[in-house]
Amino acid sequence: MKKILISVLLIMSAVLPVVADDVTYLTTEEFKARIFDYTTEKEWKYKGDQPCVIDFYTTWCGPCRRLAPIMEELSQTYCDQVRFYKVDIERERELAALFGISSIPQVLYIRAESKPMLLKGLYPKENIVEIIDDYLLKKGKK
Repeated sequence: MKKILISVLLIMSAVLPVVADDVTYLTTEEFKARIFDYTTEKEWKYKGDQPCVIDFYTTWCGPCRRLAPIMEELSQTYCDQVRFYKVDIERERELAALFGISSIPQVLYIRAESKPMLLKGLYPKENIVEIIDDYLLKKGKK
């Protein structure tokens, strides 16, 4: 019985999309389908229906590992207002090159009506909340 349960869990994990809480891991093809298809469009036009945050990271990066639980927590806090994604730059080298990512972590903040904002480095949770509220959701000071 244990072997059957383990087999079912392994099969389900292979079939379901890769998601950690409310953070979705994007491939280059998923980026083009959900965010922006840079191969067919010349001008930036976000495809999503909600603002989003994309965390560019690698698994061996210490600051990236410290940022991960912050992003997961914020993805739950803002689950009805903002989509959260992660892109592993070692697996998705084309995306890393597209955004000129040479150091990590870097986080891309995207609103529907304007070009995205890319910030380098590990920011404290409070700063990320401020960026989401003021830039993405326009709740803060005008």
